[in-house]
Amino acid sequence: MSNYIISPAAEHDIESILAWTHQQFGESGRLRYEALLVRAILDVADDPQRMGSRRRPEIHSDARTYHLWHSRNRVEAAVGRVLHPRHLLLYRNRDDGRIEIGCILHDSMDFSQHLPEEYKPTNIDDTEKEL
Repeated sequence: MSNYIISPAAEHDIESILAWTHQQFGESGRLRYEALLVRAILDVADDPQRMGSRRRPEIHSDARTYHLWHSRNRVEAAVGRVLHPRHLLLYRNRDDGRIEIGCILHDSMDFSQHLPEEYKPTNIDDTEKEL
């Protein structure tokens, strides 16, 4: 069993990112970005608190982000390197010990507008008021 899972939202994000990259930079650009995405996912799965990872309690109590920039020099040179990646992994530790990649966010996005439902903050005070 792998030590990570990729949510349906993250799968959709990856497909969209790679399709856009292919349109803008061709097949070689897409292959470079794909290799970087894979490397970053493997890096956080190997060490969820690795250098460059940030706790994001304003998003969700268990959420962390990791900018792909931190893995760009770990991609095999034969594939080529992405010099200026613009995406972050949003992920969290699951109860079963695996890392869940929730989505991939562009670093210029307003994160609150693009979070998967399971990562959206819940207001406990409002819930308690309704009871």
